[in-house]
Amino acid sequence: MSVTHEKNSSQHFDNAAALRALQLAQQTLRIEAEAIHGLLARLTVDANHPFARATELLFHCRGRVVVSGMGKSGHIARKIAATLASTGTPALFVHPAEAAHGDLGMVTEADVMIVISNSGESEELLSIVPVIKRLGAKLISMTGRPESSLAKLADVHLDVAVEKEACPLNLAPTASTTATLALGDALAVALLDARGFREEDFARSHPGGALGRRLLTHVRDIMRTGDDVPAVSGDLLLPAALLEVTRKGMAMTAIVDNARQVIGIFTDGDLRRLIERGMDYSKTPVRDVMNAKPRTISPDQLAVEAVELMETYRINQVLVTEADGTLAGALHIHDLTRAKVI
Repeated sequence: MSVTHEKNSSQHFDNAAALRALQLAQQTLRIEAEAIHGLLARLTVDANHPFARATELLFHCRGRVVVSGMGKSGHIARKIAATLASTGTPALFVHPAEAAHGDLGMVTEADVMIVISNSGESEELLSIVPVIKRLGAKLISMTGRPESSLAKLADVHLDVAVEKEACPLNLAPTASTTATLALGDALAVALLDARGFREEDFARSHPGGALGRRLLTHVRDIMRTGDDVPAVSGDLLLPAALLEVTRKGMAMTAIVDNARQVIGIFTDGDLRRLIERGMDYSKTPVRDVMNAKPRTISPDQLAVEAVELMETYRINQVLVTEADGTLAGALHIHDLTRAKVI
Protein backbone atom coordinates (compact mmCIF):
# COMPACT_ATOMS: atom_id res chain seq x y z
CA MET A 1 0.00 0.00 0.00
CA SER A 2 1.39 3.41 -0.98
CA VAL A 3 2.00 6.15 1.54
CA THR A 4 -0.51 8.37 -0.26
CA HIS A 5 -3.21 5.70 -0.08
CA GLU A 6 -2.53 5.10 3.63
CA LYS A 7 -2.85 8.82 4.30
CA ASN A 8 -6.13 9.10 2.39
CA SER A 9 -7.64 5.96 3.90
CA SER A 10 -7.03 7.28 7.40
CA GLN A 11 -9.17 10.34 6.71
CA HIS A 12 -12.92 10.38 7.26
CA PHE A 13 -15.62 11.85 5.03
CA ASP A 14 -17.56 13.63 7.75
CA ASN A 15 -20.24 16.32 7.62
CA ALA A 16 -17.66 19.02 7.14
CA ALA A 17 -16.24 17.17 4.14
CA ALA A 18 -19.74 16.74 2.70
CA LEU A 19 -20.43 20.46 3.01
CA ARG A 20 -17.06 21.23 1.43
CA ALA A 21 -17.92 18.93 -1.49
CA LEU A 22 -21.22 20.74 -2.04
CA GLN A 23 -19.50 24.13 -1.94
CA LEU A 24 -16.94 22.97 -4.51
CA ALA A 25 -19.72 21.58 -6.71
CA GLN A 26 -21.49 24.95 -6.65
CA GLN A 27 -18.23 26.74 -7.37
CA THR A 28 -17.41 24.38 -10.25
CA LEU A 29 -20.80 24.81 -11.90
CA ARG A 30 -20.65 28.58 -11.39
CA ILE A 31 -17.20 28.86 -12.99
CA GLU A 32 -18.15 26.66 -15.92
CA ALA A 33 -21.41 28.57 -16.45
CA GLU A 34 -19.42 31.83 -16.42
CA ALA A 35 -17.04 30.35 -19.00
CA ILE A 36 -19.94 29.67 -21.36
CA HIS A 37 -21.41 33.11 -20.71
CA GLY A 38 -18.01 34.52 -21.64
CA LEU A 39 -18.22 32.76 -25.01
CA LEU A 40 -21.72 34.10 -25.50
CA ALA A 41 -20.54 37.66 -24.89
CA ARG A 42 -17.90 37.25 -27.61
CA LEU A 43 -20.40 35.94 -30.20
CA THR A 44 -21.40 39.31 -31.59
CA VAL A 45 -23.95 39.30 -34.43
CA ASP A 46 -21.63 39.92 -37.37
CA ALA A 47 -21.53 38.06 -40.70
CA ASN A 48 -17.73 38.28 -40.59
CA HIS A 49 -17.46 36.85 -37.09
CA PRO A 50 -15.06 33.87 -36.97
CA PHE A 51 -17.94 31.62 -35.86
CA ALA A 52 -19.95 32.58 -38.94
CA ARG A 53 -16.94 32.00 -41.19
CA ALA A 54 -16.24 28.62 -39.56
CA THR A 55 -19.87 27.61 -40.07
CA GLU A 56 -19.65 28.65 -43.74
CA LEU A 57 -16.46 26.61 -44.23
CA LEU A 58 -18.08 23.54 -42.71
CA PHE A 59 -21.33 24.04 -44.65
CA HIS A 60 -19.46 24.11 -47.98
CA CYS A 61 -17.16 21.22 -47.07
CA ARG A 62 -17.20 18.76 -50.01
CA GLY A 63 -15.55 16.03 -47.97
CA ARG A 64 -15.69 15.31 -44.26
CA VAL A 65 -14.99 17.26 -41.13
CA VAL A 66 -11.94 15.82 -39.39
CA VAL A 67 -11.68 16.74 -35.71
CA SER A 68 -8.48 16.24 -33.71
CA GLY A 69 -7.04 16.98 -30.30
CA MET A 70 -4.70 15.55 -27.66
CA GLY A 71 -5.52 14.49 -24.12
CA LYS A 72 -8.69 16.04 -22.70
CA SER A 73 -9.05 18.09 -25.87
CA GLY A 74 -9.07 14.79 -27.74
CA HIS A 75 -12.05 13.59 -25.72
CA ILE A 76 -13.88 16.81 -26.55
CA ALA A 77 -12.91 16.44 -30.21
CA ARG A 78 -14.41 12.94 -30.30
CA LYS A 79 -17.70 14.21 -28.92
CA ILE A 80 -17.84 17.15 -31.34
CA ALA A 81 -17.18 14.81 -34.27
CA ALA A 82 -19.93 12.48 -33.05
CA THR A 83 -22.41 15.34 -32.67
CA LEU A 84 -21.64 16.70 -36.13
CA ALA A 85 -22.01 13.25 -37.70
CA SER A 86 -25.37 12.61 -36.03
CA THR A 87 -26.79 15.96 -37.13
CA GLY A 88 -26.07 15.82 -40.84
CA THR A 89 -22.41 16.81 -41.14
CA PRO A 90 -20.14 13.85 -42.06
CA ALA A 91 -17.35 13.92 -39.47
CA LEU A 92 -14.75 11.72 -37.82
CA PHE A 93 -12.12 11.93 -35.12
CA VAL A 94 -8.44 11.42 -35.90
CA HIS A 95 -5.89 11.11 -33.10
CA PRO A 96 -3.03 13.52 -33.85
CA ALA A 97 -0.33 11.07 -32.75
CA GLU A 98 -1.80 8.34 -34.98
CA ALA A 99 -2.22 10.89 -37.77
CA ALA A 100 1.53 11.44 -37.81
CA HIS A 101 2.01 7.70 -38.28
CA GLY A 102 -0.30 7.02 -41.21
CA ASP A 103 -3.83 8.05 -40.26
CA LEU A 104 -3.34 11.39 -41.97
CA GLY A 105 -4.03 9.43 -45.14
CA MET A 106 -7.72 9.72 -44.20
CA VAL A 107 -7.62 13.47 -44.84
CA THR A 108 -8.18 14.82 -48.35
CA GLU A 109 -8.13 18.28 -49.90
CA ALA A 110 -11.94 18.29 -49.84
CA ASP A 111 -12.00 18.04 -46.03
CA VAL A 112 -12.10 20.65 -43.30
CA MET A 113 -10.02 19.91 -40.21
CA ILE A 114 -10.83 21.22 -36.74
CA VAL A 115 -7.89 21.13 -34.33
CA ILE A 116 -8.49 21.66 -30.62
CA SER A 117 -5.85 22.72 -28.10
CA ASN A 118 -6.34 25.06 -25.15
CA SER A 119 -2.74 26.27 -25.31
CA GLY A 120 -2.67 26.29 -29.09
CA GLU A 121 0.82 24.81 -28.95
CA SER A 122 0.19 21.07 -28.99
CA GLU A 123 3.25 19.55 -30.63
CA GLU A 124 1.30 16.62 -32.05
CA LEU A 125 -1.12 18.96 -33.79
CA LEU A 126 1.54 21.39 -34.95
CA SER A 127 3.45 18.52 -36.56
CA ILE A 128 0.52 17.61 -38.83
CA VAL A 129 -0.75 21.10 -39.66
CA PRO A 130 1.84 21.69 -42.44
CA VAL A 131 0.69 18.50 -44.16
CA ILE A 132 -2.94 19.60 -43.88
CA LYS A 133 -2.07 22.96 -45.41
CA ARG A 134 -0.12 21.36 -48.27
CA LEU A 135 -3.07 19.10 -49.04
CA GLY A 136 -5.24 22.15 -49.49
CA ALA A 137 -7.69 21.20 -46.75
CA LYS A 138 -9.14 24.08 -44.75
CA LEU A 139 -8.17 24.41 -41.08
CA ILE A 140 -10.24 25.64 -38.13
CA SER A 141 -8.55 25.91 -34.75
CA MET A 142 -10.23 26.13 -31.36
CA THR A 143 -7.81 27.42 -28.74
CA GLY A 144 -7.73 29.52 -25.61
CA ARG A 145 -4.92 31.71 -26.94
CA PRO A 146 -5.57 33.85 -30.05
CA GLU A 147 -1.84 34.56 -30.29
CA SER A 148 -0.89 30.87 -30.33
CA SER A 149 0.72 29.03 -33.24
CA LEU A 150 -2.40 27.03 -34.08
CA ALA A 151 -4.52 30.17 -34.02
CA LYS A 152 -2.20 31.91 -36.48
CA LEU A 153 -1.92 28.94 -38.84
CA ALA A 154 -5.66 28.34 -39.10
CA ASP A 155 -7.96 29.67 -41.81
CA VAL A 156 -10.40 30.45 -39.02
CA HIS A 157 -9.65 30.64 -35.32
CA LEU A 158 -12.36 30.20 -32.68
CA ASP A 159 -11.43 31.72 -29.33
CA VAL A 160 -12.49 29.44 -26.45
CA ALA A 161 -10.47 31.21 -23.75
CA VAL A 162 -11.80 31.09 -20.20
CA GLU A 163 -10.91 33.28 -17.25
CA LYS A 164 -10.00 30.33 -15.04
CA GLU A 165 -10.43 26.61 -14.66
CA ALA A 166 -12.88 25.18 -12.14
CA CYS A 167 -10.08 23.08 -10.70
CA PRO A 168 -9.04 24.63 -7.33
CA LEU A 169 -5.43 24.37 -8.52
CA ASN A 170 -6.37 26.03 -11.84
CA LEU A 171 -4.60 23.17 -13.59
CA ALA A 172 -6.98 20.39 -14.66
CA PRO A 173 -8.91 21.23 -17.86
CA THR A 174 -12.46 21.80 -16.64
CA ALA A 175 -14.03 25.13 -17.61
CA SER A 176 -11.94 25.23 -20.79
CA THR A 177 -13.14 21.83 -22.00
CA THR A 178 -16.74 22.69 -21.10
CA ALA A 179 -16.52 25.91 -23.12
CA THR A 180 -14.97 24.12 -26.10
CA LEU A 181 -17.62 21.42 -26.04
CA ALA A 182 -20.39 24.04 -25.87
CA LEU A 183 -18.98 25.91 -28.86
CA GLY A 184 -18.71 22.63 -30.76
CA ASP A 185 -22.38 21.99 -30.02
CA ALA A 186 -23.17 25.50 -31.26
CA LEU A 187 -21.41 24.72 -34.55
CA ALA A 188 -23.38 21.50 -34.94
CA VAL A 189 -26.69 23.25 -34.27
CA ALA A 190 -25.88 26.10 -36.68
CA LEU A 191 -25.03 23.56 -39.41
CA LEU A 192 -28.11 21.48 -38.62
CA ASP A 193 -30.27 24.53 -39.18
CA ALA A 194 -28.40 25.64 -42.33
CA ARG A 195 -28.83 22.18 -43.89
CA GLY A 196 -32.54 22.00 -43.08
CA PHE A 197 -31.89 18.88 -41.03
CA ARG A 198 -35.18 17.38 -39.77
CA GLU A 199 -36.37 14.82 -37.24
CA GLU A 200 -36.62 12.25 -40.02
CA ASP A 201 -32.96 12.84 -40.94
CA PHE A 202 -31.92 12.44 -37.31
CA ALA A 203 -33.90 9.21 -37.08
CA ARG A 204 -32.07 7.78 -40.10
CA SER A 205 -28.79 8.39 -38.28
CA HIS A 206 -30.18 6.73 -35.13
CA PRO A 207 -32.21 3.75 -36.36
CA GLY A 208 -31.52 1.81 -33.17
CA GLY A 209 -32.61 4.59 -30.84
CA ALA A 210 -36.03 5.43 -29.46
CA LEU A 211 -36.47 8.40 -31.79
CA GLY A 212 -35.48 6.28 -34.78
CA ARG A 213 -38.11 3.71 -33.93
CA ARG A 214 -40.74 6.40 -33.47
CA LEU A 215 -40.01 8.09 -36.77
CA LEU A 216 -39.10 5.16 -38.99
CA THR A 217 -41.56 2.47 -37.90
CA HIS A 218 -44.78 2.36 -39.91
CA VAL A 219 -48.02 0.66 -38.98
CA ARG A 220 -47.53 -2.00 -41.68
CA ASP A 221 -44.19 -2.95 -40.07
CA ILE A 222 -45.80 -4.19 -36.86
CA MET A 223 -49.51 -4.72 -37.52
CA ARG A 224 -51.09 -8.18 -37.30
CA THR A 225 -52.17 -9.60 -40.64
CA GLY A 226 -53.89 -12.61 -42.21
CA ASP A 227 -55.33 -15.20 -39.83
CA ASP A 228 -53.97 -13.26 -36.83
CA VAL A 229 -56.56 -10.54 -37.39
CA PRO A 230 -59.97 -11.23 -35.77
CA ALA A 231 -62.72 -10.63 -38.33
CA VAL A 232 -66.29 -11.89 -38.69
CA SER A 233 -69.35 -11.27 -40.83
CA GLY A 234 -71.99 -8.91 -39.52
CA ASP A 235 -74.59 -11.68 -39.82
CA LEU A 236 -72.74 -13.94 -37.37
CA LEU A 237 -74.50 -14.41 -34.04
CA LEU A 238 -72.87 -12.75 -31.05
CA PRO A 239 -71.74 -16.00 -29.28
CA ALA A 240 -69.84 -17.10 -32.41
CA ALA A 241 -68.31 -13.63 -32.75
CA LEU A 242 -67.14 -13.86 -29.13
CA LEU A 243 -65.30 -17.08 -29.97
CA GLU A 244 -63.32 -15.14 -32.61
CA VAL A 245 -62.52 -12.46 -30.04
CA THR A 246 -61.21 -15.16 -27.66
CA ARG A 247 -59.25 -17.11 -30.29
CA LYS A 248 -57.31 -14.13 -31.66
CA GLY A 249 -56.47 -12.61 -28.29
CA MET A 250 -56.96 -8.97 -29.25
CA ALA A 251 -60.03 -8.36 -27.06
CA MET A 252 -61.99 -7.35 -30.16
CA THR A 253 -63.04 -8.41 -33.63
CA ALA A 254 -63.50 -6.48 -36.83
CA ILE A 255 -66.90 -6.77 -38.51
CA VAL A 256 -66.57 -6.98 -42.30
CA ASP A 257 -68.81 -7.42 -45.32
CA ASN A 258 -68.37 -9.92 -48.16
CA ALA A 259 -65.68 -7.68 -49.76
CA ARG A 260 -63.68 -7.54 -46.49
CA GLN A 261 -64.56 -3.89 -46.03
CA VAL A 262 -64.84 -2.82 -42.41
CA ILE A 263 -68.38 -2.05 -41.28
CA GLY A 264 -67.75 -2.04 -37.53
CA ILE A 265 -65.93 -3.40 -34.51
CA PHE A 266 -66.96 -5.31 -31.39
CA THR A 267 -64.70 -5.14 -28.31
CA ASP A 268 -64.62 -6.62 -24.83
CA GLY A 269 -65.78 -3.21 -23.62
CA ASP A 270 -68.89 -3.52 -25.77
CA LEU A 271 -69.49 -6.97 -24.26
CA ARG A 272 -69.27 -5.62 -20.70
CA ARG A 273 -71.82 -2.95 -21.51
CA LEU A 274 -74.20 -5.59 -22.91
CA ILE A 275 -73.81 -7.75 -19.80
CA GLU A 276 -74.63 -4.73 -17.60
CA ARG A 277 -77.99 -4.44 -19.42
CA GLY A 278 -78.83 -8.00 -18.34
CA MET A 279 -80.44 -9.06 -21.62
CA ASP A 280 -80.09 -12.28 -23.62
CA TYR A 281 -78.15 -11.59 -26.80
CA SER A 282 -77.53 -15.21 -27.81
CA LYS A 283 -79.72 -14.86 -30.93
CA THR A 284 -78.48 -11.38 -31.85
CA PRO A 285 -76.34 -10.80 -35.00
CA VAL A 286 -73.16 -9.02 -34.09
CA ARG A 287 -73.95 -6.16 -36.50
CA ASP A 288 -76.82 -5.16 -34.19
CA VAL A 289 -74.50 -4.53 -31.24
CA MET A 290 -71.24 -3.50 -32.95
CA ASN A 291 -69.70 -0.03 -33.00
CA ALA A 292 -70.40 1.08 -36.57
CA LYS A 293 -67.81 3.89 -36.47
CA PRO A 294 -64.53 2.25 -35.43
CA ARG A 295 -61.24 4.15 -35.25
CA THR A 296 -59.02 3.12 -38.14
CA ILE A 297 -55.54 3.90 -39.39
CA SER A 298 -53.69 3.43 -42.68
CA PRO A 299 -50.83 0.90 -42.92
CA ASP A 300 -48.65 3.67 -44.36
CA GLN A 301 -48.99 5.91 -41.33
CA LEU A 302 -46.30 6.03 -38.65
CA ALA A 303 -46.72 3.67 -35.73
CA VAL A 304 -46.42 6.64 -33.39
CA GLU A 305 -49.61 8.02 -34.96
CA ALA A 306 -51.37 4.84 -33.86
CA VAL A 307 -50.13 5.53 -30.33
CA GLU A 308 -51.55 9.05 -30.47
CA LEU A 309 -54.87 7.72 -31.77
CA MET A 310 -55.14 5.17 -28.96
CA GLU A 311 -54.21 7.71 -26.31
CA THR A 312 -56.64 10.31 -27.64
CA TYR A 313 -59.63 7.95 -27.68
CA ARG A 314 -58.52 5.76 -24.77
CA ILE A 315 -58.62 2.54 -26.76
CA ASN A 316 -56.25 -0.42 -26.82
CA GLN A 317 -56.87 -1.65 -30.37
CA VAL A 318 -57.19 -0.05 -33.77
CA LEU A 319 -58.15 -1.54 -37.13
CA VAL A 320 -55.84 -0.98 -40.08
CA THR A 321 -57.63 -0.28 -43.36
CA GLU A 322 -56.66 0.46 -46.94
CA ALA A 323 -57.90 3.64 -48.63
CA ASP A 324 -61.07 1.87 -49.82
CA GLY A 325 -61.93 0.66 -46.31
CA THR A 326 -60.72 -2.91 -46.85
CA LEU A 327 -59.38 -4.57 -43.69
CA ALA A 328 -55.56 -4.78 -43.93
CA GLY A 329 -54.65 -5.65 -40.36
CA ALA A 330 -54.98 -4.72 -36.72
CA LEU A 331 -52.87 -3.23 -33.96
CA HIS A 332 -53.00 -3.78 -30.22
CA ILE A 333 -51.27 -1.52 -27.73
CA HIS A 334 -49.05 -4.50 -26.84
CA ASP A 335 -47.78 -4.64 -30.44
CA LEU A 336 -46.55 -1.07 -30.11
CA THR A 337 -44.92 -1.84 -26.79
CA ARG A 338 -43.11 -4.89 -28.18
CA ALA A 339 -41.85 -2.82 -31.10
CA LYS A 340 -40.56 -0.26 -28.55
CA VAL A 341 -42.50 2.53 -30.21
CA ILE A 342 -43.79 3.35 -26.72
